[in-house]
Amino acid sequence: MDTESLLNKFSNLNIVVIGDIMLDHYIMGEARRISPEAPVPVVSVSSDTYVPGGAANVANNLSGIGAPAQLIGAYCDDPESKLLNDVLVQRAITLSSLGKQAGATTIVKTRVVVQRQQLCRIDREAKPKAYAIDHLFENPEFIELITNADAVLFSDYAKGVINDPLLNTVRAIVRTLTTPPMLVIDPKPKRQLDLSGMSLMTPNRSEALFMAGLDDCQSADFDDVAVAEAIFQKYCPDMLVITLGAEGMLLGENGKIIGRIETEAREVFDVSGAGDTVVAVLTAALASGESLISAASLANRAAGIAVSHLGTAPVSTAELLEQDTVST
Repeated sequence: MDTESLLNKFSNLNIVVIGDIMLDHYIMGEARRISPEAPVPVVSVSSDTYVPGGAANVANNLSGIGAPAQLIGAYCDDPESKLLNDVLVQRAITLSSLGKQAGATTIVKTRVVVQRQQLCRIDREAKPKAYAIDHLFENPEFIELITNADAVLFSDYAKGVINDPLLNTVRAIVRTLTTPPMLVIDPKPKRQLDLSGMSLMTPNRSEALFMAGLDDCQSADFDDVAVAEAIFQKYCPDMLVITLGAEGMLLGENGKIIGRIETEAREVFDVSGAGDTVVAVLTAALASGESLISAASLANRAAGIAVSHLGTAPVSTAELLEQDTVST
């Protein structure tokens, strides 16, 4: 695989990301004493950083590797959405105005980080029904976005955007097209949605075990054949990539296992957002015509870079090219 030639192809793609958009807020500081009010550390704040989170982080990863992304998700006209829009504009990500609606408080995850260790996380969000975008399904602009896409990537964080009516609507649009886009989903299977008809599914270890109807606890055994066969039989994706953390990735295609590839992570600071990196790179590479093995190899390399970052930082083309040089 010529990494540079492949990355150059990404600029010609049109990828639509649909999912739960969030604003990730990092409060960085030091803790040198305990509060006299309660047995908790007092954090002296040194900086506040805002970056795209959730589905917005998937779009951010696509932008980082030079693949244009259209982002659709629910948000409202609140101060947080203005912050989110600012960080997206800085990264050349187009946030569709279609998702703007009343009542959908922009989801914010605030992480307090002291000396590279996360002290706590504070979430602000509304109920899932506030984030449904069902009102868009007959909107001509929404239909046009799906029709013109090379890939539609569903980023499900179980906040309410991804539901059966949405999946059914997109599948129905795609069935009318001569050249349909890839349909990709990074699933949250405990929601029991109809995930059939996907070109690619990218569950992690516990999600794959759950989808296979097996014990999904952290200590459970992972039988490659049993898990993959069960998922192919139930959901029938064209391709399957199961991310296994330190154990790499399990690949499957056309109902059969291809094999595993080993992780390329060398130094792990933070696994936040690594799954977003994998699904973004896989989607861009496959939409550019790469084989699953070639696409997964690039995504695996990108994941190894992503976990060396602190927080949900995207992987860049420069980092991938540098890593390619090191690997060779």
